[in-house]
Amino acid sequence: MSARLRCDKAPSWAKLQAHYDSKGRSLDLREAFASDADRFATLSQEAPYVFGDLSKNLIDAPTEALLMSLARECGLEAHRAAMFAGEHINNTEDRAVLHTLLRAPADASSTDDKLRDVHATLDAMLKYADQVRADHTITDVVNIGIGGSDLGPQMAVLALEEFVARGKRFHFVSNVDGHELAGVLKGLAPEHTLFLIASKTFTTAETMTNAISAKRWFQQSSRLDVAKHFAALTTNVKAAKDFGIDTTFGFWDWVGGRYSLWSAIGLPIALAIGSDGFRRLLAGAHAMDEHFRTAPLEQNLPVRLGLLDVWYRNFHRFTTRSIAPYHSALKRVPAYLQQLEMESNGKQVDANGQPLPYGTSPVLWGEPGTNGQHAYFQMLHQGTDVTPLEFVAVRDASHDLEGHHNKLLANALAQAQALMQGKADAGGHKNFPGNRPSTFFVFEKLTPEALGAFLAMYEHRVFTSGALWGINSFDQWGVELGKVLAKDIEPRLASGDASGLDASTAGLLERLRPV
Repeated sequence: MSARLRCDKAPSWAKLQAHYDSKGRSLDLREAFASDADRFATLSQEAPYVFGDLSKNLIDAPTEALLMSLARECGLEAHRAAMFAGEHINNTEDRAVLHTLLRAPADASSTDDKLRDVHATLDAMLKYADQVRADHTITDVVNIGIGGSDLGPQMAVLALEEFVARGKRFHFVSNVDGHELAGVLKGLAPEHTLFLIASKTFTTAETMTNAISAKRWFQQSSRLDVAKHFAALTTNVKAAKDFGIDTTFGFWDWVGGRYSLWSAIGLPIALAIGSDGFRRLLAGAHAMDEHFRTAPLEQNLPVRLGLLDVWYRNFHRFTTRSIAPYHSALKRVPAYLQQLEMESNGKQVDANGQPLPYGTSPVLWGEPGTNGQHAYFQMLHQGTDVTPLEFVAVRDASHDLEGHHNKLLANALAQAQALMQGKADAGGHKNFPGNRPSTFFVFEKLTPEALGAFLAMYEHRVFTSGALWGINSFDQWGVELGKVLAKDIEPRLASGDASGLDASTAGLLERLRPV
């Protein structure tokens, strides 16, 4: 694995702190725009399918220059190269990190066995997807997964609704709470339903609980063949076979869950938008991969965003970031990005296991605009804490309803303007302090390519900040402990045995035991 210098050990770290203390802390966006006619041009960035305006952020040219120096001192470029080369940068699990390979085009001259395997699986999956799309007896597809096996496909199917095949409905079940699965099953006919069981190991507790219940419902409701109405996205072909499933599509241990929508886990997306649409999604992501891999740091959108995240988290000490997509189809994007960023960079030790003396991942949250304007924007404008906000807007609407889209875009532009400019009021209650930072992303159209590029941009942004923080952004040990404890507690709910439990857990156990 490439050697890295942790950011707080680099010479530019102290220089950034001095710069923050002397100028960065007091930077006023209104004054910055007034004194620099080129600020928008300098601090905006064209990247494949995505335009990013960073000019309303609390940065200037000297800040970016110091952040670029920090990135180079920390070996960002070498760490990036190591990822693309397939080195085992996931050191705690001794794995490569090759989700970008899932988006790479086929190359007949390539000797890379991994790339050939990727495209063999992709071709088989897409062939199956087109067969199901052509089968008009299948009207409902139910994806049963959790985490990356749910968030990514669900988000993308909703986002690309314009491209979804008519005559098919898509349902996503992830919660082990039976109310979710029961609610979905109520509206289904077994002869018209295809179930997808998404679990790399085919042992994920929540997923398999739901899968077993779905199979029980299917068998009780019909005499149809399970193998014709169930498919598995897994590497455990034997377990799927034992379950009654013949159709399986696998992936590899170098595909992390939060990066898995590009793999066979993306089958629901392919079923929704077709093989051509899925390839377009991959193509958009690959274009952003190439931008991240080859563009100089100063003209590299994911790098600039990742460095901005370090500046905000470690110098301004902002602990959260909000994202507001101004497009209803992007409603699940905040939830998807939560996992991507917080599971990747929510770490308190570096890659060598040493405690970190600084903050890492912010809390990411959000809601589509304009809904958010009537909910939490009050706090963003007049609250005591400063929360950077990210807008996502799409220039061209895919509907023809008169007047709607201009109102939507006007609201997005106005909110960004209001956060920056503020408004003085001597009485206090109507005082808007302004100077509140925001980033503005623009797609020309919400296409598979644009969505793929945007998601890949975020992946590489998270990689950048994680690289500087010196952490392993590709493991997720924090999700394990609760799962282990749940296995101990579940039988106690039946037996009432509270021995060895703390007083609170024991008391709640008694309260929650079925009467």
